[in-house]
Amino acid sequence: MHPSDPDDLARRFEERRGQLRAVAYRMLGSLSEADDAVQETWLRLGRTGADGIGNLSGWLTTVLSRVCLDMLRSRRARREEPYGDDWPREAHGQDAAPEDEAVLADSVGLALLVVLDRLSPPERVAFVLHDLFAVPFDRIAAVVDRSQPAAKKLASRARAKVRGTPVVPGAELEGHRRVVEAFLAAARGGDLGALLDVLAPDVVRRADPAALPAGVPAELRGARAVAEGTVVLRDRARFAAVALVDGRAGVVVAPRGRLLFVLEIAVEGGRVVSYDVIAAPERLRRLPLGLLDTPGASGGAVRTGGGLTPPLR
Repeated sequence: MHPSDPDDLARRFEERRGQLRAVAYRMLGSLSEADDAVQETWLRLGRTGADGIGNLSGWLTTVLSRVCLDMLRSRRARREEPYGDDWPREAHGQDAAPEDEAVLADSVGLALLVVLDRLSPPERVAFVLHDLFAVPFDRIAAVVDRSQPAAKKLASRARAKVRGTPVVPGAELEGHRRVVEAFLAAARGGDLGALLDVLAPDVVRRADPAALPAGVPAELRGARAVAEGTVVLRDRARFAAVALVDGRAGVVVAPRGRLLFVLEIAVEGGRVVSYDVIAAPERLRRLPLGLLDTPGASGGAVRTGGGLTPPLR
């Protein structure tokens, strides 16, 4: 069939829609914006036609990436906050967000989406294309309008930011992560006994007032009080993921990848001795965040705290 046949062109595009949506979602962190970017790519293909396009998948990925880069730059120019203003309504039993976006955010990794929001638009595009989808640097350079060496530097700089800088040795960090994962699992399950097992007897929990419902004290002391306070707020744990917080194992709370809170957690002797819930936007901006395991080059797996999740291809 002739490549310019409209029906054939639509069929060939639809065969690639899922892949394009996966790329766009990682670049934008919003399902509605990702769908807008994919639709704009389709419109541009319709205006151009497939005549003269030797590699349709490559052409579509390049065009989509340029669309996403423009959207990210526009977002940055509007100075949109990457932080949530309030707790999402579905946490209180009202489904405010499309279920497929919640599932997609979880499959990609909430921590990854949060960390990607810390990158500049060119860094984010270069990282997503190279590290998650193995796009070669000559094509990335064309997208970001830089030389190939400059595109490599963008991806390298982004990778360093995503990885973060641990402040404790690897073996100690791994031990702390296991404690934090046990704490988070107990919080998700509302398991008071498991929480008491992982909390030190004299544990302290402090929280920014913005992170708490009205009437909940900002500070709790003692394992029983902290465990009970954690169980009361367990609905938030389903939006949480383990991450590198200021160089240590901690937790980000990010419904659909939009950062609301960060838990800075101190671990000693295999137990949580304190944790601070940070919600103030100015504090969140200053707080270094990273992944405890980073995606390898050419689309390696991402450790999200809930297991190894291969990027959608």
